Amino acid sequence: MTPAELRAFCLGFNAAVEEFPFTPETSVFKVLGKVFALSALDAEPLKVNLKCEPEAAVRLRAEHAAIVPGWHMNKRHWNTVTVGGLPDAMVREVVEDSYDLVVAGLPRAERLKLDRP
Repeated sequence: MTPAELRAFCLGFNAAVEEFPFTPETSVFKVLGKVFALSALDAEPLKVNLKCEPEAAVRLRAEHAAIVPGWHMNKRHWNTVTVGGLPDAMVREVVEDSYDLVVAGLPRAERLKLDRP
């Protein structure tokens, strides 16, 4: 997956936006103001921080060398994924899981705006 493909995939989710609150190099993808992915899209290797359920985070880290505790994030709830170390389908799956987890934490009224009860 290329940086452009990762950006397009993240922005393809309902109400997803890209912001740069930290540095011009760090893309922060949010849904209704809540972060679901962070990446320095021009970095080599390409990595992305993603939210994850704590039990799943531990399991994924044990199963995949390309998934480690979230860099500069709460390591219980965030993973850093080296994009080139996983098949594209799995990268899309963990990005979508992060988005879904963030949406699930939104108030019901906000979730209904997204058609994701």
